[in-house]
Amino acid sequence: MVVDGLTDEAVDRLFHALADATRRDILRRCVRGELSVSRLAEAYPMSFAAVQKHVTVLERAGLVTKRRRGREQLVRTDPDAVDRARQALDELETAWRSRVDRMSGLLADDAGTAAGSGDDREPTEGQDR
Repeated sequence: MVVDGLTDEAVDRLFHALADATRRDILRRCVRGELSVSRLAEAYPMSFAAVQKHVTVLERAGLVTKRRRGREQLVRTDPDAVDRARQALDELETAWRSRVDRMSGLLADDAGTAAGSGDDREPTEGQDR
């Protein structure tokens, strides 16, 4: 799958990052504005280091950016990256809808063929009409 030049590996990183509820929550929080990793860590029942690791996964996937301000690391959601994730999901939806439509067509054709193949022959002995 190619989305705005993303490789399959980049798409895999993107979906891996979004597969975790904590990372999705971090992403949602940072959409509203830049937050420090320290501030983010206050919201979760895990260590500061664990939150840093989650942020790193999001950063590697390109979903957030980090910048330093003094001793703080500030995290912000990258709206373009979120849009690329949406595009990747849209491509998957299109591919699957196309497959489902083809399967539905095949099933309809099969059902039409079965309905149109009425057997007008006389029943043989022992068969009911």
